[in-house]
Amino acid sequence: MAASRADARMPAALTSGRLGPLMSLFYQYGPPRWSRYVRENWSGQRVVIAVPFLWLLLFFVVPFLIVFKLSFSEVRVAMPPYAPLFEWLEEGRRLVATLDLGNYAYLLTDSLYANTFLYSIKVAAISTLLALLIGYPMAYAIARSGPTARNLFLMLIILPFWTSFLLRVYAWIGLLKTDGVINSVLLSMGVIDRPLTLLYTDFAVYVGIVYSYLPFMILPLYSNLEKHDLTLLEAAADLGARPIRAFLSVTLPLSMPGVVAGCLLVFIPAVGEFVIPSLLGRSDQLMIGKVLSDEFFANRDWPVASAVAIVLLLLLLLPILLFQRYQNQELAAARR
Repeated sequence: MAASRADARMPAALTSGRLGPLMSLFYQYGPPRWSRYVRENWSGQRVVIAVPFLWLLLFFVVPFLIVFKLSFSEVRVAMPPYAPLFEWLEEGRRLVATLDLGNYAYLLTDSLYANTFLYSIKVAAISTLLALLIGYPMAYAIARSGPTARNLFLMLIILPFWTSFLLRVYAWIGLLKTDGVINSVLLSMGVIDRPLTLLYTDFAVYVGIVYSYLPFMILPLYSNLEKHDLTLLEAAADLGARPIRAFLSVTLPLSMPGVVAGCLLVFIPAVGEFVIPSLLGRSDQLMIGKVLSDEFFANRDWPVASAVAIVLLLLLLLPILLFQRYQNQELAAARR
């Protein structure tokens, strides 16, 4: 009955001829009904969720699946430099799947990769600790300052992001080299009698990473500290707690979600850092980002490089899950 009423409202000229049935279906289920379906089922929250979902699907899930597939491929001297996982043989009559686990076995047998992973984790952990020791007092001072000074301090924290990351790292070369600014100032003040070796050392790598990722430590800490109820400190003082005791008993436990979030935001990208160790670090000690780049572009061993990337992701999976957990706790606390 509905179809017949729709056909009755449909112009008779469109129902005639061989395209009549097709035009009738199009008239019943065409764009007007599609738009109504979208308005009723894909408006509001679903549309808002769909945009980041599609973004993550296209630029995270799909590349991850490609890298994951390459990690089980065999290297070959060709273009592209890897063998396909699935290949048709005997003129397309038989499909053969080649799954190579040798790339992961190679990572376990070659000590270069184990040492590189351990060194990268050590550098990232020490850099994260230094960033926390420097960033926590800064975030605390910003959170306890007045509105005008707070906005100024936050602008100064964000200001380095307005310049190129590569230029900021190159600037440290001019500061740390033998005839650089730091050695020249120390020599002129008589603190040292000969230039210090600062560049191309682990110290330079720590300085570069802490400087580059310090805002990622300060901003989550500030966001947490700024929400604290200061009457809790007043209550602790009324109960006889000194400022240090009140800080350790009240402020520090309440700020732990911000501490964890800031540490993970520094540690996770620092493990795979490539630019800073390449420009400021030692040539005899590689981080995993440099090894990954060399496998892809110098050795053209895409399967092994993909296996390195997958193992690195698995190592960072636990910190990522911890970060998500504390982010959820922060959101839950904000709703209260």
